[in-house]
Amino acid sequence: MKNKEYCQINYSSEMKDLYKFLNNLAANNNRDWFMAHKSEYDVLREVFEFMVQELIEAISVFDETIKGVRAKDCLFRIYRDTRFTNDKTPYKKHFGAWITRNGRKGEYPGYYLHIEPGNTLLAAGIWNPDPKLLKLIRKEIFDFIDDLELIINESTFEDTFGHVQGSSLKTLPKGFPKDFERPELLMLKDFFVEKDLSDDFFDENWIEKASSILKTAYPFNKFLTPVVDEFCGVI
Repeated sequence: MKNKEYCQINYSSEMKDLYKFLNNLAANNNRDWFMAHKSEYDVLREVFEFMVQELIEAISVFDETIKGVRAKDCLFRIYRDTRFTNDKTPYKKHFGAWITRNGRKGEYPGYYLHIEPGNTLLAAGIWNPDPKLLKLIRKEIFDFIDDLELIINESTFEDTFGHVQGSSLKTLPKGFPKDFERPELLMLKDFFVEKDLSDDFFDENWIEKASSILKTAYPFNKFLTPVVDEFCGVI
């Protein structure tokens, strides 16, 4: 997209190109193919970076902690870490960005954009927290379950996301009473919500649609933020 004016982006066209590239990458996940199409990837990554910057600016309207964050600090690399897996394919089959006050790094709750043919989604919350932070989150949920339920039981929240997700323990963690009314929340090891999107989601109105979805998740992120402040020594 170099030498193009960003305001002239035709999202429907650009996203067709992006999905086509990712489909081809999935079918040809090797270094020779990727290097032969590296210039195409570079253009599409630039498009994606601009899209993420637009999303950051939209999110910052309702979540001021995101103001000033740069998209390039939120984008994940296309290259896979194959050291600890039997799957040695070198490239991811998606584009992803994790948006927090610290870019893609740190413990704070954030907002995630995932673009993959047939598996595009938006998400929010905390994934894979530090074990000490995980204990603090569970205690916060136990102590303030009424506040959390007001958020996650709200009709728009439920209609948009369904329920809080994450990998889970099989039993209630030690230290909590067995008669707690929402044991499934304490058993979680991640705390996020997500909304599946169709591949044709990205049109001229995509930013308004995406920001509306993530604004619905903002109270959930806000609930989690003080716990992370405590963990990080902010309060």
